[in-house]
Amino acid sequence: MGGFFGAVSKENCVPDIFFGTDYHSHLGTRRAGMAIYGEQGFERAIHNIENSPFRTKFEKDFDELNGHLGIGCISDFDPQPLLVNSHLGSFAITTIGKINNAEELIRDCFDNGCTHFMGMSHGNTNHTELVAALISRHKSFEEGIRYVQEKIDGSMSLLLLTDRGIYAARDRVGRTPVVLGKKDTGYCVAFESFSYLNLGYTDYKELGPGEIVFMTPDGVETIAPPRKQMKICSFLWVYYGYPTSTYEGINVEEMRYKCGAMLAKRDQEGIHIDSVAGVPDSGTPHAVGYANKSGIPFSRPFIKYTPTWPRSFMPTSQNQRSLIAKMKLIPVHSLIQDKSLLLIDDSIVRGTQLRETTEFLYQSGAREVHIRPACPPLIYGCKFLNFSRSSSEMDLITRRVIRELEGDDVSPEKLEEYADPDSKCYCQMVEEIRKKMNFTSLKFHRLDDLIESIGLDPCQLCTYCWNGKE
Repeated sequence: MGGFFGAVSKENCVPDIFFGTDYHSHLGTRRAGMAIYGEQGFERAIHNIENSPFRTKFEKDFDELNGHLGIGCISDFDPQPLLVNSHLGSFAITTIGKINNAEELIRDCFDNGCTHFMGMSHGNTNHTELVAALISRHKSFEEGIRYVQEKIDGSMSLLLLTDRGIYAARDRVGRTPVVLGKKDTGYCVAFESFSYLNLGYTDYKELGPGEIVFMTPDGVETIAPPRKQMKICSFLWVYYGYPTSTYEGINVEEMRYKCGAMLAKRDQEGIHIDSVAGVPDSGTPHAVGYANKSGIPFSRPFIKYTPTWPRSFMPTSQNQRSLIAKMKLIPVHSLIQDKSLLLIDDSIVRGTQLRETTEFLYQSGAREVHIRPACPPLIYGCKFLNFSRSSSEMDLITRRVIRELEGDDVSPEKLEEYADPDSKCYCQMVEEIRKKMNFTSLKFHRLDDLIESIGLDPCQLCTYCWNGKE
């Protein structure tokens, strides 16, 4: 995924950029950067954060950088922000999104005079540099940003820092959030709405789908008004969003309570459960909601050890990720031994970590482990955001099970059946997953209940990864 933060101030903005960007560390694990404009012109710092937190890596830069305009980012993929010198002038840029038609756009750039791209990541063109090149082909930043929004297949939100202020643009259909804050000395822009509250800002506005604004310390100018169509990512509430954030007026933590309550409402089998628990951290509020609704006690049968392994220190290797996920969870044997536990996780993607967590509970003496994922089965790989590291849809446990049941050639119509919670195919798929994962029972959150938990109109939400509908 990734996150960004920007500020325009009548004072030195570096402290705000430093702490505001750090508050987005849960959204990325690979690179981070800051770009500042001040008396020395543009200055930039980029560091690898795979093995050290943002604050540690940028302490020296905090002391050395100075300026009244700046942007920062946390990235799961390409190094950014990038500094660019173009016919429009010098600027810094950072992006959040996914470009499915990158090769087509790169060829188009070459056909129209671009000779090369410098930012290579794992042999691929840095997508933020591609966006910068597309913008620079036009007569103004405004025209270039509009062009990018129209031409990119996928999603794209961005911050563009000039020597006068910051352009902030939300994805064409608002798949990711962009929010603005205000205080006496200026304005800020962020992915996460909570990131500026402790910095003295108050809520100013949330950009609508496709909206573009230009921010200076003296005000915010609307360059392009919001569009009507919105498809914000539902998974932000389920997993990625920080609990204190609010998107479209809906708080993440509160939504997760409602989600857990809906799971409990559907659980009418009369199974005996000693306690409800959540897989830390994102599964915990879902479990609180379930416990409050059901009356079954909430407990923490294992505690996540975060002093040395917070979420941002997760390697890209799946084997290493699984090992670290296991190392993080420390059991409380008295809460596990001979207990029947109901465990809520935010989702099941590959299934590797949750299967190992279940085995860990059995080894610690659990009698039963009932699993309630807080979202429907993930059947389609995300086309719009880099929320999963899966390189193939066959990484998804659902698709592997469907292939075992149907063979390699599965029609889109058949996949729709597997996404329907009232179909025979769906029930068969869930039972096969349950057996493979060694769960006592397994019930996924229904999509209609998830949408109700969020509270937005279904047409305003992206639910592609669950039902394949764009």
